[in-house]
This record gives sequence, C-alpha cells and structure tokens, in this order.
Amino acid sequence: MPFYRQYGAKGLKAVEHFVLFIIAIATVVAIGQEIVHIFEAGAVALADLLLLFIYLEVLAMVANYAESGKLPVRMPLYISIVALARYLILDMKSMDDWRIAAISISTLILAATVIVIRWGQLKMPYPKNQEYDN
Repeated sequence: MPFYRQYGAKGLKAVEHFVLFIIAIATVVAIGQEIVHIFEAGAVALADLLLLFIYLEVLAMVANYAESGKLPVRMPLYISIVALARYLILDMKSMDDWRIAAISISTLILAATVIVIRWGQLKMPYPKNQEYDN
C-alpha cells in the first residue's frame, strides 16, 4: 500500500473520530442547557421533551456509528420526523394551512421511507460481513 494511502486513511479516520467526539460533547452540552431551561421555567413542555428526544436520538446515532462504523439511514430519518413534529407542534398557530399540509405530508413521506427501508432490510438483507471496496 502506498505511503499516502496508508497515512491518508489513518488521518481521515482520526478526523472522523475527532468530529464524532465533538458531536457527542456538543449534544451533551445541549442536553444540559435544555435541562437548565426546564428548571428555570419550572415546567416541562411537550416541546422540551421532543427536543430532548431529538438529542437522545443524536447520541444514539453517534454511539451506533462509533461502535459499528456504520450509520443506519433510518436514524437521521427518525430525527427528521421528530424535528418536523416538534416544529408543527410549536408553530401551528402561526402557520397557514398550506404550510401545515406541507409539513404533514413531508412527515408522512419520511415515515413511509422508513417503512420501505425496513421492509427492504428484512426481505433483502445484506450478506453478513460484506466488505465494500467503494
């Protein structure tokens, strides 16, 4: 293996782990800030719970990627669905009908995408320990 390929791949892997660590730390800080906000407000709103759930999903995605080196496509889709639901819940009163319909349809499309991906994984799974050269 040429010199630049060996050290280039190791360097990219190191940057990948560093950025993954930064994402995890930033998510934990954001969780802490949200918990402080909840205590300062003296009440827990649905928006707070949904935001904490989004942060939890991000941490789960980081942990999954750190453990397996793979990022399941479904995890960002779950985060997107919850984010759209949170947006809809928080701003529904100030939205016009078309925006509400667009967000709802987008959420349904994401949910259908998750179902299709899951069905594909069950009906047409990848072979175990398959290596990709791409």
